[in-house]
Amino acid sequence: MSHTVKVSSDTFSSEVLESSVPVLVDFWAEWCGPCRMLAPALEELAAEWDGTVRVAKLDVDEDNELAQEYGVMSIPTLILFRDGQPVERLVGAMAKEKLKQQIDAHLE
Repeated sequence: MSHTVKVSSDTFSSEVLESSVPVLVDFWAEWCGPCRMLAPALEELAAEWDGTVRVAKLDVDEDNELAQEYGVMSIPTLILFRDGQPVERLVGAMAKEKLKQQIDAHLE
């Protein structure tokens, strides 16, 4: 069972901007090797954060306008949204523990 949620331009506002919990959005694409390497760590973190942080995936090939709106120039790019505002941006694949540390810093 996947703990991440797929978002698109149709659901971005309700799933991300209006969320009562912080949302980490993974801007990714199917053909992106580093994105695929990061996916298992994001699944694990989504399970660990269940209820405190939501992990959403946005395919930049399907929703390029949102990627442009948030200034995504390379993928994977992860943006943490809190109260509808971007509060952290991480670019590139990274180890699960480093990613967790970066996001947990915003949860205290």
